[in-house]
Amino acid sequence: MKTLTTTILTATLLIALTTACTDREPSTTKRFDWDLRGTWVSNDPSICSGMLVIDYDRITISGYEEIQALFLDDDAKLPFRNFTKNIPLTGYSDSGYIYIMNAGQLQEGIPYTYWYETPPPTFQRLPFLLFTFGGRPELLRWVE
Repeated sequence: MKTLTTTILTATLLIALTTACTDREPSTTKRFDWDLRGTWVSNDPSICSGMLVIDYDRITISGYEEIQALFLDDDAKLPFRNFTKNIPLTGYSDSGYIYIMNAGQLQEGIPYTYWYETPPPTFQRLPFLLFTFGGRPELLRWVE
C-alpha cells in the first residue's frame, strides 16, 4: 500500500512539475506559424514602404500609406490597403494564407510564400515573405 501511495504521489508531482515548467501557448489553433512571427519590412521601400509585426495571434500593419498609391497605376497594388494600420489586429495563418480580423470582420485570406536564403559570407538564415497585391509582388524580409 505504501508503494502504491508513493508511486501515485511521485507521478502526480512529476505531472505538476512538467506542467508548471513547460512554456506553453494558449490552446488555440488560430495562430500564426512560428516562421511568420517577428518583424518584417519591405525589401524595396522605393516602391512601397511598410512593416508587419506578427505575434502569436496578432498582426500590426504600419506604413503602406495611401499617398504611396499615387505612385502605383492601380490602388489594388497597394499592400494591405483596406486594413486598419498601427494597431494589433487578430489574425492567424493556415495553409499558405494569412487571415486578419479587420473592423469586426474576418477578411478573405491573403496568400503568401515563405522561404529563406543563406547567402555568403555569413550563411545566416535570411527569411522572406512574398505577397501579391493587384498583380504586383510585395517582398518583405525578416528583421527580428
